[in-house]
Formats: sequence, structure tokens, C-alpha cells
Amino acid sequence: MITVAELAEALGAEAEGALDLGVSGAAEPAVARPDQIALAMAPAFAEGLKVGKARAAILWEGADWRGFGLEAAIIAPRPRYVLAGVTRAFDTPPRLAPGIHPSAVIDATAEIGEDARIGPFVVIGANVRIGAGARIFSHVVIAEDVVIGTGALIQARVWIGARVRIGDGFIAQPGAVIGGDGFSYVSPTPGVVDEARATGNITPRERAAYVRINSLGAVMIGDDVEIGANACIDRGTIADTLIGDGTKIDNLVMVGHNVRVGKGCLLCGHTGIAGSAVIGDRSVLGGRASIADHAVLGSNVIITGNAAVSGHVPDGRIMMGYPGVRRDEFIGMFKALRRLPRLLAKLDSAQKSVSNPGGSD
Repeated sequence: MITVAELAEALGAEAEGALDLGVSGAAEPAVARPDQIALAMAPAFAEGLKVGKARAAILWEGADWRGFGLEAAIIAPRPRYVLAGVTRAFDTPPRLAPGIHPSAVIDATAEIGEDARIGPFVVIGANVRIGAGARIFSHVVIAEDVVIGTGALIQARVWIGARVRIGDGFIAQPGAVIGGDGFSYVSPTPGVVDEARATGNITPRERAAYVRINSLGAVMIGDDVEIGANACIDRGTIADTLIGDGTKIDNLVMVGHNVRVGKGCLLCGHTGIAGSAVIGDRSVLGGRASIADHAVLGSNVIITGNAAVSGHVPDGRIMMGYPGVRRDEFIGMFKALRRLPRLLAKLDSAQKSVSNPGGSD
């Protein structure tokens, strides 16, 4: 339990009222208990404060906390940012016993940093180096020659391939696969894809079997990167696949071979990035965004959910739709599409008037 004053200090926010009031957690206003702080950071939550039993709340700027019968309040000038601090203050980190579990299989050449915790059935290969303070949960596999920085949190069933390099503060959610082979094949003679690209047609004929292009590169991941559950990052064909510092990758994201993702990017769930694409710094890819192979996105780009991009996108542009176009262009196209039924009805009426000018049968 912490006091309202301690919580406000941790949030960098102002507090008023009974600052020594203790709170053990946070809750929505309507269901908050007396020992919890209510999260009412917008006027829409005001009614919930009247129903719940909270004695303290985090409120929007200008709120009359006394009028809600509260004993203390913290004012949130930027609610979502404050919410991040609240979740840190009351978070319960995943638990892992100190030391190395007896069932873990660790190669004799591996170097494990101070205070690392390694769970059951973990497999760590030859010449692996893991930094201090790592927490590695059950059934994780780390292949040979991997380097992982300090403070890593690697959840259950994560698989990390050979020669992957990862910086400090790394987080991998359950089931992530980092450093699998890229999806890269070629036919001995020009195949169906080559013909379609060149002519726009496909000639029916027996096709030669595909030949695998092996992946000789690895994956390089910077500091403070998080990889979501069941996300996949393929190793490069020759050069490494790169993920920049501070980038956050959501669940079920696919990053293809040779892709370069810049610093501070957000890749939301189900995003797919095909091989050799480039994503600039601080770019955001919404859910189910798709980026074609060899596409180049500049810095500070936003690709909205479900949008598909196949070419170059300059810095600072917002792309929407399928295929992806500039935001203003997409809005104009969407407005025109909504008007289409009315225009067709008018056209149909005009055609009837021309074909039957007298209006009689």
C-alpha cells in the first residue's frame, strides 16, 4: 500500500486533500473499493464516482473533487500518460525463483550474468552471453552465439535463433520467434511470379519446383525493445534484419527477412512487413497494416489500420486505405464512394426521363 502523496510523486502530478491516505490498487470508479484509487480522468467517469466507494481518485483538470465526496485527489493533466505511471506503481511483475532451475540445459561455454533467473526446461546453446538481471521463463530456447543485454524479460516458449544480438531492457512475450529463416524461394527458370510481373498474364504450364534461399544473416535488436506474443522476426538472407532502439512490436506481427525498422516505432497487431522493406524512425503501423517487399517508409510516418503500402512514403505522411493513399486523398475518395448510390439513383432517373420523355407508358 502507498499513500496518495507517494503515488502523486511517482506520477509527477499534483495531489490535494488527505495526502497520507493509503491506497492498495486502482479501479474503475463505479467498482472501486475504499482502499483503491478510482481512475476518473475524464468527466464521462463522474457518474461512476457517485456509485463507487473510493475515498481518493485521479481526476481531470478542473474537477471538483470535494463535490464528489472524496477525501483526496490527484490531478491528471495528460490522462493516458498518468495511466502508464499508475500501472507501473501497482504492477505485479511475473515471478521466477532465483537462480537456475535444475532442469535447464545450459552449454558449458555460455556466460550467464549476475542475478539472472532461469526457469525450468530452458535450453541455452554454445557461446551465448546473457546480461545481468535476466529473467528467462520456462521452455525458452536460445541458440548458439546469441548475445542478450542486461535486464531482459523473456517469457515462456520464446525461441531465439543463432547469432541474434539483442540490447539492454529487452522484453519478449510468450511464443515470440526471433531469428527464424526468411521465406525466400526461387525457381530454376522464370516462374509464374516473374511472368505475371512482366506481362500481367500467366501461361498454363507445368512449373518447376521452388529452390530454397537459405538465410545467412541474423537479427539485430537495439535497446528497450519489446516483442509481442507469437510475433515473428525473420533473420536476414545476407545482411541482418534490424530493429531499432525503443521500438515496440505487438502480438502476431510478422517482420520479414532483411527488414530494417527504425527507432521508436510502433508495429500494431497483425502487421505484416515483407522482405527488405525499410521503416523510418518513430513510425506507427496500425493493426493489419501491410508493407510490400522493398517498400521504403520515411520517419514519422503513420500507416493506419488495414492500409497496404507498396512503394515509397515520404517523411511525416499519413497513409490510409487499400491500396494506401494520402489521408486527404483517401477521405475525398471515401466521401465520393458514399455519394455513389445517390448519383446512380439520379442517373437512373435521368435515363428513364430521356427514354420516356412524356412520362406515360
